[in-house]
Amino acid sequence: MKQEKLPYYAYSDYLKEKYGEKVYKLPVNIPAGCPNRAGGAGGCSFCAECGTGFEAMDASVLVKKQLEDTKEHIRRKYNAHKFIAYFQNYTNTFLPVSEFRQYMTEAGGVSGLAGIAVSTRPDCIRREYLDVLREISIGKKLDITVELGLQTVNYRTLARIGRGHGLAEFIDAVLMIREYGFGICAHVILNLPGDGMPDCVETARFLSALRVSTVKIHSLYIAKNTRLCEDYENGTISLCSKDEYIQRLIAFLENLDPGIAVERLFSRIPKKDAVFSNWGQSWWKLRDETVEKMHSSGSFQGKNFHYLNGAALDKIQGA
Repeated sequence: MKQEKLPYYAYSDYLKEKYGEKVYKLPVNIPAGCPNRAGGAGGCSFCAECGTGFEAMDASVLVKKQLEDTKEHIRRKYNAHKFIAYFQNYTNTFLPVSEFRQYMTEAGGVSGLAGIAVSTRPDCIRREYLDVLREISIGKKLDITVELGLQTVNYRTLARIGRGHGLAEFIDAVLMIREYGFGICAHVILNLPGDGMPDCVETARFLSALRVSTVKIHSLYIAKNTRLCEDYENGTISLCSKDEYIQRLIAFLENLDPGIAVERLFSRIPKKDAVFSNWGQSWWKLRDETVEKMHSSGSFQGKNFHYLNGAALDKIQGA
């Protein structure tokens, strides 16, 4: 029986189209830190002390060893041949340019890589860091993607969670990165406390207008020992239901440019590290439920993508 086509543009399909085969991300961790934690600042309310690098090795391990060991494990398990070095945890441009160059150069020397993905904050993008990535890209013939945490277009929510930046910084970073021809991946969270359906829809429209390459969608989890965990356990915040989240997710996808690849629909975190995650269900069951609902209702990515390019002028066509 032929598998039904997904109602959204999956990142795995995007990579297969680009490289002709399945490509795997290799998480790598470096001691970069975060400006939102510097000087004793508490960081984003949802971020744990260890950041989000739950799958990566310790930052004290050499970059080359992290990549080689993980690559060998993935190669044996999936018969994989192409990989992307993914600098995932914390803010990977929040360190001196010389150190950044050292880590990127070390990663670029690993065989079998198709590209490098660098996760960072939109307020930590400067040309000298992008210049380093361009050097690596040209010298090693590697594709570069910069992953930026936006989370939401609701600037009041950004302030409430202590994000430390607004929309201007994100726009500035995207425009700067685009000059270099790098891929741009935006991270969003669709169920932040205080956000509603209009915020999810507007976030999709915002990213579509900025023409990012890919988007990584997160369902908010509550990590232990975070400010958000305190609020959750004290009952000062509440999260939307699973059904409401899926409705928001579908609306987000319907308003998203169909040419933007979608890397994930739900977050993943080890059970031991969270007090709440995905309403107690596995991410893949939630994904399958979402896909089934989209198929049954005739929903698909880009269904409502008709608001750009002077859309109001359509009203006078034929007049």
